[in-house]
Amino acid sequence: MLSSLLKERFLFIGLAAAVLAYATEHSLLEMGRPAMLLAAFLLVVAIILVSTRIAHHAEILASKVGDPYGTMILTLSAVLVEVVVLAIMMQGETAPTLVRDTIYAAVMLDINGILGLAALLGGIRHGEQPYNDDSGKTYGVMILTAMGISMVVPEFVPRESWHLYSAFTIGAMIALYAVFLRMQVGAHSYFFSYAYPRAERKEGLPSKAADENEPATLSIVVIIIGVVLIGALAEVMSVLLGAGLKGSGAPPALMAVVVAAISAAPEILTALRAALANRMQSVVNIAMGASLSTVILTVPVMEAIALYTGQPFIMAMSPTQTVMVTITLIAAAINLNDGETNAIEGMTHFILFATFIMLTMIGL
Repeated sequence: MLSSLLKERFLFIGLAAAVLAYATEHSLLEMGRPAMLLAAFLLVVAIILVSTRIAHHAEILASKVGDPYGTMILTLSAVLVEVVVLAIMMQGETAPTLVRDTIYAAVMLDINGILGLAALLGGIRHGEQPYNDDSGKTYGVMILTAMGISMVVPEFVPRESWHLYSAFTIGAMIALYAVFLRMQVGAHSYFFSYAYPRAERKEGLPSKAADENEPATLSIVVIIIGVVLIGALAEVMSVLLGAGLKGSGAPPALMAVVVAAISAAPEILTALRAALANRMQSVVNIAMGASLSTVILTVPVMEAIALYTGQPFIMAMSPTQTVMVTITLIAAAINLNDGETNAIEGMTHFILFATFIMLTMIGL
């Protein structure tokens, strides 16, 4: 019992941080920008710690059901965290581009950051790493379609028609995901799996044997508690971060990068472990699946909120963002076309990720 509680110490840290944050929120707001930003940073750390436990228990559930259901659970848990944080932050005084910038940042982090770094390190260690190329192609065309409909076409939609197009976008995203989900868990599930040699499978999961014996109910309960905790932490964090950054000259998209990084943090560790264990299929499923899930699930939720409140978000990407997404998806289409990744392909995506960071720093 005690050992089980110790494993969930990050949840207790998150709970303590939430109690302390709510008790000192008003005092922190009166202590000046440095105190607010420091407190917001500590709350971000607490959110990431809690999200790692959510990801861990999602991994346990994933290992019980196997691919492709497993990676679907992993990506959905990350998107759930992102949607919760976004929904909380949208209640305060935030930029109308926050949703757009967060989705864009998440795609850059997932495809260029996670996939790029994992393929780079995995390629250095193992050389060419095999995976099922059907998965890369399927994810790529779905991401392109979803982002085109929800984040490129809105640039040309008249403002007076935004209600109609938002409703259409919600229906389109639901229809896309419904077909994709049926494909992923149905007759085409083999698109998203790869038959690793037995030795590699054992090498990839050396430390999970004990945790896999934990009951699924415990994992589900921890995930629910973790999401509630993240919502509570995000509420105070958004207030402190918004107040701390106001008038500071910080890049407008910084808050979006913070939200995207929170949801991507556990996935980075999972993907890197898989790449170093020569299990590139898991990396592709996590990185590309998280990107797709972010777009195809976050957009309808946030568009529904916009319709409910009557306040539209700016969803059309800026020219710089459109160019970066286009280059990223073209590079991914080329790199994920032959069923093997290598360090050079990983480096191309990681350089694109570095470019995204630089552009964000200079406010583009």
